Amino acid sequence: MKRAVFLDRDGVINRATVTKGRPYPPASIDRFEFLPGVVQAVEALNQAGFKVIVVTNQPDVATGKQRREVVESMHQLLEKTLPVDAIKVCYHQDSDSCSCRKPKPGMLLDAAEELSLDLPNSYMVGDRWRDVEAGKAAGCKTILVKSDYQEKQAQDPGATVSSLLEASQLILS
Repeated sequence: MKRAVFLDRDGVINRATVTKGRPYPPASIDRFEFLPGVVQAVEALNQAGFKVIVVTNQPDVATGKQRREVVESMHQLLEKTLPVDAIKVCYHQDSDSCSCRKPKPGMLLDAAEELSLDLPNSYMVGDRWRDVEAGKAAGCKTILVKSDYQEKQAQDPGATVSSLLEASQLILS
């Protein structure tokens, strides 16, 4: 069984657009901007033997605010830039009641089955309460990347950091 680090995308790997205190994904590929230290963090995790899996909710596809091709082009750029082992995407809305939309752990559980992952010795790193809850529900350790979002706050993350780079240093220490 392998250890993994699950990463939320928007606000952890790339810059989210914050409007009225809520985070939103970039609207286009030319607005997809990696946050400082992300490449270094993912490379260090990868070199230490962790599987790195991106788990992202992208409900704007279901609502018609975004095209799936645009999201997939962002993921192609992500895969060209970062040594990730998988990208799991939920294109549903909360009202769809799917098992993959965070805070439910479906994406993490699917990746664990496919890649033979040791969830209790794995980490979920995210910037929202949904990420922390999904990680807990999957049995992972959780790390919150703090933000100034004006929404429900994460309850009892295992640790709180300022960036993915800081999270990677904590995981590797």
